[in-house]
Amino acid sequence: MSCKHDDPTGLDVCLYCFNGGCTAERAHAQNHFQTSKHPLALNIRRTRKSIKRDEPPQKISKLAIAAETEADLYNTTTRVICYDCDLDDVDSSKGNLPAVIDGVLSASTFARQAEVQAWEQEFTPCEHTLCLQQTGARKIESQDLGHCSICDLKGNLWLCLQCGNLGCGRSQFGGSGGNGHGLQHAHETTHAVAVKLGSITPEGTADIYCYQCNEERTDPELAIHLAHWGINVADREKTEKSLTEMQIEQNLRWEFSMTTEDGKELTPLFGPGHTGLKNLGNSCYLASVVQCLFGLPAFRSRYFLPKEPVISSSKPAEDLETQLRKMADGLLSGRYSQPDTDVRASEHSAELPHQKGLAPAMLKHLIGRGHEEFSTMRQQDAFELLLHLFKLITRSQHQGTLEDPVQSCRFVLEQRLQCRSCQKVRYNSNDQDNISIPVPIRRSPQSQNESQGSGETKNEFEAVTMKECLDIFTSPENVELTCTACGSKDGYTKQSLFKTLPKTLVVNARRFELVNWVPTKVNVPVIVGGGAFNMVHYLSKGQMPGEELLPEDANTSAGPTFIPNKSTLSQLEGMGFPQVRCEKALHATNNGDAETAMNWLFAHMEDPDIDTPVALSEDTAKSTPSEMMSQESIDTLGAMGISVPQARKALKETGGNMERAVDWVFSHPDDQGDFNTDEESVLGSATGQQNEIPGSSAAPAMYELSSIVCHKGASVHAGHYVAFVREALPDKVSGERSWVLFNDEKVVKAEDVEEMKRFAYVYFFERESSP
Repeated sequence: MSCKHDDPTGLDVCLYCFNGGCTAERAHAQNHFQTSKHPLALNIRRTRKSIKRDEPPQKISKLAIAAETEADLYNTTTRVICYDCDLDDVDSSKGNLPAVIDGVLSASTFARQAEVQAWEQEFTPCEHTLCLQQTGARKIESQDLGHCSICDLKGNLWLCLQCGNLGCGRSQFGGSGGNGHGLQHAHETTHAVAVKLGSITPEGTADIYCYQCNEERTDPELAIHLAHWGINVADREKTEKSLTEMQIEQNLRWEFSMTTEDGKELTPLFGPGHTGLKNLGNSCYLASVVQCLFGLPAFRSRYFLPKEPVISSSKPAEDLETQLRKMADGLLSGRYSQPDTDVRASEHSAELPHQKGLAPAMLKHLIGRGHEEFSTMRQQDAFELLLHLFKLITRSQHQGTLEDPVQSCRFVLEQRLQCRSCQKVRYNSNDQDNISIPVPIRRSPQSQNESQGSGETKNEFEAVTMKECLDIFTSPENVELTCTACGSKDGYTKQSLFKTLPKTLVVNARRFELVNWVPTKVNVPVIVGGGAFNMVHYLSKGQMPGEELLPEDANTSAGPTFIPNKSTLSQLEGMGFPQVRCEKALHATNNGDAETAMNWLFAHMEDPDIDTPVALSEDTAKSTPSEMMSQESIDTLGAMGISVPQARKALKETGGNMERAVDWVFSHPDDQGDFNTDEESVLGSATGQQNEIPGSSAAPAMYELSSIVCHKGASVHAGHYVAFVREALPDKVSGERSWVLFNDEKVVKAEDVEEMKRFAYVYFFERESSP
């Protein structure tokens, strides 16, 4: 149901429910009439006006997209048709038709609503600017406004509005250098609000930054606050770029290279599997993830069903199955992957025309509905979107022989705990669909030397290998807990290994370090080899002969039954938090995501017991798994659409309380649940069913990189995302599987993939079939 206005026969919009359907050979409009019995429809035909770029594009002056109207872009004709009477030109002046037709034509589509909201950044005051308390008034002499109070820098100067201190800012893209003395002053004094001197205009606008909020803000009383220090706004002249202007310039330059080393444009690709997605405004994170997913065999076979009949849904815009099939058809059929002939080449446009791209507005609206972040037009974390999409797909209906494609990404991660004193062990298994690996951060000796001066270097960090990251992820670590089996306080050794491996291994490389308590992305190169690598040595061997398990009562009344999520724990530790605090945060948030745990840590930094190891409460410990997870309770939650693993985990975390279990599920949407095989056997006798363990432990386990999501920018919530996807079939000339770059609507044959692989954010590895 990938239907567009631009079909030669137009698009039919139902005048009863406003469903849109094509009138070409696939006849979705006719199918809608047959299922709904709504006879009247408005046929809208539009032809795009030919545009010649005979002048340079208008320079972007703010973070916004110019809202061109339909009349600017298209010639549009309409007519009312009646399917019941087989009439193709009903008089549109009768009854309520004129008002209804006007409403249809003036309504904003999902894509238009997205464009109106896109890119616009709204800065607001905060409590620190509104309640600013300034020290004693004084006039700052002009000679004291010329340079930083600590160093000799004369540009990028920030005035503390609270005490009048002048300090240089941080080094900014497109701006002058900086040593961060303004930030240093803010940390030493806790003064929150500063203004950039060079950005002050006679109109009273300027860059205002709040270090407490770590956000750019506005100050409604800026003129008064500046006058407190003897600065007259009317006499000021803007001499430096504002933060917004530098961000725009950076966004414009964040374009991933679309040319070869000799300056030639990369070859555009068209046809099946080579369809781009139009940027709706900060939607590149969605486009990159979707392109990678539909490059996977499991997602292709699940949703690209050209021979299957059209899904009959009363509300197709709200049906995930319909929207994913629509997306698969649009991306994989090749129907919309054609050169854009509406723009003729000139000296100001590309020699090689790209395609228009499909607008994923309806899918974005559906998967973001009700979500605090993905429902907005702000840039988001592509990996967080991937996990959110996995959750929605798994919870959706998969009827008949259709399988959940996320199952191809699932595997069992086994965690082994061993008391360092009595040597007794315990094994716990958890089902996962991704791993988040820590990337060791080692600054190169060259960058350490240059950081002491004013020099800068691009190769600031030493390169690491993917194998080293996996080795760290699976290496043993010490856990400071008291063994209640023997009473020793020596703690445990904890190690996570793969019990099974998936068909598709999704790996998130966490390149972050904590800078002034803010997670900051660092460009550590991760080297991924060009060929396949074997994961078999990361497989767990299970319980070994001679190993003695911790007694069962230790698992209920005395054992360390809370096990922190391995990947989330590594993320928090990678940000610089101590291990005990990380485990305490995960325990307090029921193994929530990294952001939730981090917020908890910030809120409890001053707790006197913040460094006390976690301990399971006695009330929860007294209940056995079978008591907490009765089959009746699991069935009741299942009737609400909650999967068995999620129900099991929720009941276990809430001591069997049904109401709290429901709240737990909705407050932990990304938790796939508990797939512990030991507890499944407790319930297995009641159902007589055998639960299939995801993944395979067969050897060999050779994996080869199939696609990557790449990001440029200092934060995963800003910058730009693209996808590199490896072709399914070898090239006829070279005999090798070439790479394709998906940069929004631009789809080209990739050249320098090796460099992009080093800085990828999400990796998709495909398991090779056994011979």
